[in-house]
Amino acid sequence: MMKSITIFIFCCLTSVFAYSQDKPNIVLLFSDDAGYADFGFHGSKTMKTPNLDKLAKQGVKFTQAYVSDPTCGPSRAGLITGRYQQRFGFEENNVPGFMSKVSAADGWDMGVPTEEVTLADYLKKQGYATAFYGKWHLGGADKFHPTKRGFDEFYGFRGGARSYFPYSDLPPSKMDLMEKGFGNYQEPAKYLTDALATEAVDFIKRKHKEKQPFFAMLSFNAVHTPMDATPEDLAKFPNLTGKRKIVAAMTLALDRACGKIIDQLKKLGIEDNTIIVFTNDNGGPTDKNASVNYPLSGTKSNHLEGGIRVPFLMKWPGKLKANTTYTNPISTMDLLPTFYAAAGGDVSAIQNIDGVNLTPFITGIDNAKPHETLFWKKDARGVIRKGDFKLIRFPDRPAELYNIAEDISESNNIADAHPELVKSLFKELFEWELTLERPRWMLKKEFEKVDIDRMDAYRDQSKFLD
Repeated sequence: MMKSITIFIFCCLTSVFAYSQDKPNIVLLFSDDAGYADFGFHGSKTMKTPNLDKLAKQGVKFTQAYVSDPTCGPSRAGLITGRYQQRFGFEENNVPGFMSKVSAADGWDMGVPTEEVTLADYLKKQGYATAFYGKWHLGGADKFHPTKRGFDEFYGFRGGARSYFPYSDLPPSKMDLMEKGFGNYQEPAKYLTDALATEAVDFIKRKHKEKQPFFAMLSFNAVHTPMDATPEDLAKFPNLTGKRKIVAAMTLALDRACGKIIDQLKKLGIEDNTIIVFTNDNGGPTDKNASVNYPLSGTKSNHLEGGIRVPFLMKWPGKLKANTTYTNPISTMDLLPTFYAAAGGDVSAIQNIDGVNLTPFITGIDNAKPHETLFWKKDARGVIRKGDFKLIRFPDRPAELYNIAEDISESNNIADAHPELVKSLFKELFEWELTLERPRWMLKKEFEKVDIDRMDAYRDQSKFLD
């Protein structure tokens, strides 16, 4: 009798472990302020990105991947919730911000509202161990901390930028300090991009040993300013100078860190049961870090393609065909439902999300487009892309209309030739705006001019090619 009971218990435990292992592990590699053109898989001959180039050949490259905003914090808010962040008032500014002074929420009170359900929350419901490494930027107050938003583990900083080297003196804000877990401040022992990869590798090894499916989000601050690189990485680019040399070295470190994660998955024998996604938070700010977005126009903080279209790779062995390209528009908001469905969740039961499960579209089960229409908004600026047409509404000039399929660089404004289409898209954009929440905080209007001026000055990205 005891032998039968023992065998029964063993079989039950075995089935539990097998079930857990059947769920794919998920790794999200997320860079910061990288230029669209600054990767080998996008044709760069200057940047050295061998690991990401290999990932592109092993998976699917998306040519029309968009973020929900051309700036760091709002873009992350859209990704982490699967929703247009304007639906919960996260529209105007990175957080925490101390420049608004006209809002219901200012400073430390700015963040993704605690009632919003995050990607990590959803995956924990499916039995996943969850960890976040790097730049948070979704709220500085303790109530917004990653460990209170669905992540079991955290090693990173709450703010939007910091040194890549350990601080010897305290920085102006604790937002810039590296934090392990909750409130345990611990500066890295080495260059930060490498340190984040080391922490993530440790998490992956531990969870594999425990036979628990895991979700690891590496939210690199590379290649966001400050412009910090190691002497060894800088030496790899003797023909470059100035910021371009530094951003090349920072990109090399980013690629190395991604490679370290990918190599560990292979070493553990779980590469074939792991979804890996690499993408970026917004377009590169050419004026700040010498990034290049060609053939797209514009930069971070504006709604030209160079501000909102980003590199995007996805590898899922056995599910997605290697070395293929997907050309229909997608959004980083789609990551939440895609990952949740892969984890065995019922996406149809999720209420009020704007992202979609991409798997049926990528695999050809559904031949429709994931999104026929996409929207963007910041203050008076608004954008609608419907099919191949994209309307941009400005506060200081007439609206512009482009056929993105025929004019990827947005050099031929066809608004005057299509007045009825302009009117129709204006109306649809306004109808979408009526569904949004009022912004919880707002910038002073002077900062809107900064974004417009940057767009005008760096619109033609061909001038910045190596």
